[in-house]
Amino acid sequence: MKKLLASLTLGLSLLLGSTAMAQPPAAPAASEAAPVAAMAEAKPAEAPAAAPAAAPAAPDVAEAAPAPVPNKGDTAWMMVSTLLVILMTVPGLALFYGGLVRSKNMLSVLMQVMVTFSLIVVLWFIYGYSLAFTEGNAFFGGFDRLFMAGVWDNAAGTFANGATFSKGVVIPEIVFAAFQATFAGITGALIVGAFAERMKFSAVLMFMALWFTFSYAPIAHMVWFWMGPDAYTAADLVDGLNAKAGYLWQSGALDFAGGTVVHINAAVAGLIGAYMVGKRIGYGKESMAPHNLTLTMVGASLLWVGWFGFNAGSALEANGFAALAFINTFGATAAAVLAWCIGETLM
Repeated sequence: MKKLLASLTLGLSLLLGSTAMAQPPAAPAASEAAPVAAMAEAKPAEAPAAAPAAAPAAPDVAEAAPAPVPNKGDTAWMMVSTLLVILMTVPGLALFYGGLVRSKNMLSVLMQVMVTFSLIVVLWFIYGYSLAFTEGNAFFGGFDRLFMAGVWDNAAGTFANGATFSKGVVIPEIVFAAFQATFAGITGALIVGAFAERMKFSAVLMFMALWFTFSYAPIAHMVWFWMGPDAYTAADLVDGLNAKAGYLWQSGALDFAGGTVVHINAAVAGLIGAYMVGKRIGYGKESMAPHNLTLTMVGASLLWVGWFGFNAGSALEANGFAALAFINTFGATAAAVLAWCIGETLM
């Protein structure tokens, strides 16, 4: 019996011991918790996360912006405009004047218009472009572009760029020079009609050379020359750059397509020329009616077509302003034709 009781007591103690070992250990007493907490606080703090790599330092000097490149569309439009103004003069203006004079003088007038245009274009490329569109003083340009020197950029291996009216938009300078050559040429040709049938051919050419040199070139410089939009990079540069522009440009004159340089200039020259030369021989005694108004009609039509290049091309770009000049030239001329017909009917 004693052995049985001893066996039961031993088995019960083993069972209770295993149960006690399966339970989680009790929390340490308060006296023991303090040193444990102190040890936890005494542990070194964890190392902070690695800082992100420093951004690369900005370069001391900003990279230069790439040089503007001419747009092929703008270049093509300016070449087409140049051709249209040539068409406007030869044969447009020549036929317009030729039909208005007597038949015996028609060939003379045709040749005066054509040779005047050609003479002024040659003079333009020799020295006119340089006098009109290079830096000089308020009235004349310089001689940097004599014989079109400098239009080829040896350093870049390409043609020099010409400014337009928009920053960063350029066209080849040779295209701009050619376009302006047609303006100079037609301005001289316009004067021919003022003294048609009354001047010798040689005298006309001599007058045109002198007038181009001492009237057209300086007026073109005074009205149209400026340093271009890309030169205006800061507000403190404005006064200095404006001082380099032409006299009338500095005064605020705006001439989009030659109202001053071409039309007023030619009108004053024609008026003075007609006054100095005097009346035609036989004026008031002989019939001087136009000999062929059909040619005049054809010439006027070609003038209308050419004026699209004259006006819209003056924007120097194929953009919205060119389109505005184009549609104004279209609508205004059509309205003028109707107004002329109404006026003729009422008279």
